Amino acid sequence: MADQPNLRVVADADAKTSEAIQIKQQETVAEAPSSSSAPAAAVAAPGGNKVRRRRSLTRPVLFALLPAALVIGGYYYVNGGQVMSTDNAYIQADMVGVTTDVSGIVDEINVHENEAVKAGQVLFSLKSDSFRIALDGAKAQLGAQRNQIMNLKASYQQSLAEITQAEADLPYYQDQFDRQQALVNNGSATQSAYDEARHNLEAAQQKVAVAKAEAATTLAQLGGSADQPVEENPLYLQAKSQVDNAQREFDHSVVRAPFDGIVTNVNALQVGSYLQASQQAFSLVATDHLWIAASPKETELTYVKPGQTAEIHVDTYPGVTWKGKIESISPASGSSFSLLPAQNTTGNWVKVVQRIPMRVSIEDTQGKPPLRVGMSTVVDVDTGHARGLPNFVNKLLGRPQGKDHD
Repeated sequence: MADQPNLRVVADADAKTSEAIQIKQQETVAEAPSSSSAPAAAVAAPGGNKVRRRRSLTRPVLFALLPAALVIGGYYYVNGGQVMSTDNAYIQADMVGVTTDVSGIVDEINVHENEAVKAGQVLFSLKSDSFRIALDGAKAQLGAQRNQIMNLKASYQQSLAEITQAEADLPYYQDQFDRQQALVNNGSATQSAYDEARHNLEAAQQKVAVAKAEAATTLAQLGGSADQPVEENPLYLQAKSQVDNAQREFDHSVVRAPFDGIVTNVNALQVGSYLQASQQAFSLVATDHLWIAASPKETELTYVKPGQTAEIHVDTYPGVTWKGKIESISPASGSSFSLLPAQNTTGNWVKVVQRIPMRVSIEDTQGKPPLRVGMSTVVDVDTGHARGLPNFVNKLLGRPQGKDHD
């Protein structure tokens, strides 16, 4: 039993020795990897330094760029807002329905669908037989009226001659009557002789009156003046108007283009069909007078005025820009001209931003792609008015707020 403590001491010493050996082995094992990985750590160390250096440089640059970006953005904000842009804009042009004021049968169509025509070019014509006959008849009537006026002039001169002759004979019959009246009073003449003398005097007086009445009637038919030229006589002018009207109808049987443009819907008219007066045959769209019908919002028109320049971009031709000018701005919103204007007096009223029609002329069409009615466009108007500082900034700085809306 006395040997047991000694054995326990020896066992404890062996255990401590083995633990020391294990600890030393672990340190040896730990030192070996560290010595082998030393070059790798030496290589990795410069990369870490670069990352830390890049991070240390990025922060100052960002802090320096942020104020610069704010200054640049503020500058563009304050000086921007000069351009009013709207895409509610479409190309318009003069467009008329080709027609004529006479009725007739279509004889010939001289154009084709979507053909470009010039002003004065013949589009179609009606059969001219009836119009020619009417014109010839009116001319014949004019000639007959001229002859009638000449006959009236001759009749008037004859009436004047008859008046002169009757007035010249009147003193003779007056003397005969006076002589017979004196003889009857003396009892030297018979009653029958006296009656005959009185009858002859009355007949002479009646002849003068009739001649004067005929002359007055003829003079009235001559327009009150026998010396008036035939071409100024009312009867002649009336007949001449008939000739002019017949000539007009004859000329209007041939329909010509009123302006340069492109004809469309020509197939609606057929040769041999009867065309009523004022009935539309087909349409003609102008090519030399185009404009933009824009309808910007009322809130976008604050600084827009007639005469300002504009840039026009057509959706059909990307990259091509037309120059324009504001011609006019409507005095009322588009809804004001509708068949049923909006009623804002009801209890269910909802505020809707109105659109104001605006007309923009196209200044440069030469050398540009062709424009067609109805094409969608974007109009940018240079108002010349910058946005400026916000109102609260102006209040802080004590500056007056801009109110120039003329």
